[in-house]
Amino acid sequence: MTDAMAALSCLANSAGAERDRALSMFHDKWKDEALVIDKWFRVQATSWLPGTLDRVKALSTHAAFDLKNPNRARALLHSFAMENPLHFHAADGSGYAWIAEQVVALDKLNPQVASRLARAFDRFRKYDEGRQAHARAALQSIASAQGLSGNVGEVVQRALS
Repeated sequence: MTDAMAALSCLANSAGAERDRALSMFHDKWKDEALVIDKWFRVQATSWLPGTLDRVKALSTHAAFDLKNPNRARALLHSFAMENPLHFHAADGSGYAWIAEQVVALDKLNPQVASRLARAFDRFRKYDEGRQAHARAALQSIASAQGLSGNVGEVVQRALS
């Protein structure tokens, strides 16, 4: 499995038909093994390739993805937000905005997992002013969500203060 994951990670960061074919074959082979499919989601969420955010968005609607499953949410959402600084901290704020939406959606299902995801914004002040403005806007959108849990509210308020 270690060799297969290493190869898949390399392919996930390579453009071309081989990438899509390898990801599809890997999924088909391991679709009944939940922990392996979590790795499959993670590998794609951490890709450096252009278009990764769009790929992650598409994966969030994949039949194997369930926001109610904490391991799946961590595999896709946390991996993107915490392990993919290139795309999460995109200059246009798209990574921040999408993760903010996911925090709000996840908060209704599992406030503890949502609050851990919201921690991805903890260090937004280390980035340039443009990114800080986008991150602040994303945090404020979370803070203004109706019915926000105390767990997420605390993390967001601490990040904004």
